Amino acid sequence: MAQDLPFDVETVRSLLGQQDLARLAQLVREQTGERVVGVLKELPIDEATILFRLLEKTPAVKVFDRLDPGLQAHLVSELADEHIAAVIGDLDPEEQARLLDEVPAKVAKRMLATLGPERTSAAMTLLGYAPDSIGRRMSAVAVHARPEETLGDVRERICAFTGASEEVASIPVMSAHRRLMGMIDVTELLRHPDETLVAEVMAAPLFATTSDDRELVARRTLDTGATVMPIVDREDRLVGILPIKDAARIDREAIAQDQARAGASEPLARPYLVTPVLALTRARVVWLLVLALSGVLTVNVLEIFEAALSEQVALALFIPLLTGIGGNTGSQAATTVTRALSLGEVRKRDVLRVAFKEVRTGLLLGLLLAVLAFTAASAVYGLGIGSVVALTLAINCPIAATVGGVIPLVARACRVDPAVFSTPFISTFCDASGLLIYFTVALTVLGV
Repeated sequence: MAQDLPFDVETVRSLLGQQDLARLAQLVREQTGERVVGVLKELPIDEATILFRLLEKTPAVKVFDRLDPGLQAHLVSELADEHIAAVIGDLDPEEQARLLDEVPAKVAKRMLATLGPERTSAAMTLLGYAPDSIGRRMSAVAVHARPEETLGDVRERICAFTGASEEVASIPVMSAHRRLMGMIDVTELLRHPDETLVAEVMAAPLFATTSDDRELVARRTLDTGATVMPIVDREDRLVGILPIKDAARIDREAIAQDQARAGASEPLARPYLVTPVLALTRARVVWLLVLALSGVLTVNVLEIFEAALSEQVALALFIPLLTGIGGNTGSQAATTVTRALSLGEVRKRDVLRVAFKEVRTGLLLGLLLAVLAFTAASAVYGLGIGSVVALTLAINCPIAATVGGVIPLVARACRVDPAVFSTPFISTFCDASGLLIYFTVALTVLGV
């Protein structure tokens, strides 16, 4: 009997190996959606696809909706057309749009052909917005109110709504021309009698526009504690909402992406142990090639100053220390400014203020490190080497900090993800500039 078997990865793989699909189908249909999702995440994609096909339509839709975007995209690539129609067609438009973004172009064309224009028209509307805009991730307005209506009318509409409860935790109020006029918290509906007019209790709205960056809107929603963020177009007409649950998911995705890219890699679509080696290689190889370019530049600089190195071999001992400190100083500044950008604390127009702040911060850091380096290096290698190392730190740290602080703002102005652009550029720049400063100071101070 299937009831006698535990539902875990080992059991599923064993039944698949025995090709006992009838028993596996009975076992999976006895499980809750949460348990099925947990097992699917830990299976290789070919086995996960077989397990998913054994689900009946209704639980399959619920399970699919709770999967990570990467696993969803992999499943869609493997599923037959009839499974795509059964599962994808019942998703919300924003989920369909996100999937069309995730899957390869050939699979996206197959999805659109299978579902037809009637079932994907709303998703295609969302795809008309910029890829990183909140317009791509907003949900349809579940329940709205008009200023001239009574609270009783709004309550009846909420009671008739069958969707997710977080979508009606706060109700947008709009005019006859769909202009956003205010918001009503659901608790207000319980505090006032039915005959109270909406206009008497609505609050001033906090809103975002469809072109706003989705990460900024998500974090603003979480920071303000808004349960629903209304989304308007350029004419202030209400076109969608962002429930706090979706805002939290966008924020989690952004954090995972930033953490991966800070470590010179791309985020993985699947858990590490079930991610193919080829996918791991693709996630890392581009960054390694960029960092290899940095190494080539470093070699070229060392070749230029080969004569100086041959006269003062001790200079070579401090190269890793100085390039490491320069790179770390720039990375610290870039990380701080990138975070401030994501929180809306700085804007592109603040580039001069950021540069001035980082120059002073880098100078203070450089002077503190220079004093320590001069003391240690002079005691072992003499005052000349100690002076060279100290002066290099005092000059290089403010330069690295300034470049690291400005680069995220330049990346944002160029419509490039700061997390992608900052890490390889700072590594390359700080290695080359640090060595140039180091040997220039050595030639000046030591006369080599």
